[in-house]
Amino acid sequence: MNLVSHSNSSSDSFSDSFSMKDFNISIPDELIAQYPAEKREESCLLVLYVSTGKLVDDVFKNIGRYLEDNDCIVYNNARVIHARLYGRKIDTGGKLEILLTQKINDSEWLALTSPYKRAKRGIRVKIESDRDIFLEVLERLGDGICRIRFSEPVNYETLRDIGRVPLPKYIKREPVPGLDDKRYQTVYSEKNGAVASPTAGLHFTVNIIDELKKRGILFVPVTLYVDWGTFKPVREEDYRKHKIHSERYEISEKSAETINRCRKEGRRIVCVGTTSVRALESASDNSGFVKPVKGETDLYIYPGYRFKVVDALITNFHMPDSTLILLVSAFAGRQNIIAAYRHAIENKYRFFSYGDAMFIIKNVRKNIEE
Repeated sequence: MNLVSHSNSSSDSFSDSFSMKDFNISIPDELIAQYPAEKREESCLLVLYVSTGKLVDDVFKNIGRYLEDNDCIVYNNARVIHARLYGRKIDTGGKLEILLTQKINDSEWLALTSPYKRAKRGIRVKIESDRDIFLEVLERLGDGICRIRFSEPVNYETLRDIGRVPLPKYIKREPVPGLDDKRYQTVYSEKNGAVASPTAGLHFTVNIIDELKKRGILFVPVTLYVDWGTFKPVREEDYRKHKIHSERYEISEKSAETINRCRKEGRRIVCVGTTSVRALESASDNSGFVKPVKGETDLYIYPGYRFKVVDALITNFHMPDSTLILLVSAFAGRQNIIAAYRHAIENKYRFFSYGDAMFIIKNVRKNIEE
């Protein structure tokens, strides 16, 4: 276990700036993970203590060292669907890539199409698969999104036959059957509908979860169906002008009740992933009381946001031009995050979806730093 310290950054010298240039971190290509770690729990873990800026190098299987016996871990149980399709236009044979983003009914979906200029209203496309399935573009909705209708009902099971695992574009390879089907999915995924994995959870194993539960640590599910906008870069120099995507989410009465009880009992709320953070913060009032909900959220969290519920965050390393790095910077402080990312680069951590993990600890209720 390695300990590193840097200056306390509770006062951020860039607090009056809203420029993406403040997050100008260069990630070497060779550190962008193209495959998952051989074992989920063998990913590296960088622990960041927000109050001091202290960094600890460890391995994810030791995550329990940094958890308290009465912690409440909130995780996203969304399940990734085989959302990426390839097809050819019937009239010209031109190729079209389709990323399904939301099911409307048994035959109609919303989909991100590329190249968008080829997805004209009324065109018909033959899906590349062993089955004779076609789609028609019914409506162009802008920002690359179309409403499409398939020639027959297409459900999540059908997509396992005709679709592919929707790996992000920075993974420069095709999905490997038997590998990505399993490893781009958390061990606790349940609810179909996500088109990107809540990747912070990829490091957990059933054994780790069972051992933590034996200590009295609670695991509470929420659902946020991670959408394509997760990978949409922030192009505006002033990041406040960025338009964030909406995502569907659900928090059950049981989960809300458990989280509220844990907060009343003084337990820490530890979120697994930025998606869990957005779900909780979207569903809470100003006092931090979490309400059961089923709806959509376009909550945009960037530096200056005041967190109402979350005490600690397990997350991956994010793209420097993303809304996700803005969220973790809002939680930990920009200077802390910049220092942590530089440390990770120097120490050859692996980045992004299949990369290594961070545990950002904001509130400590007993001395577990030593």
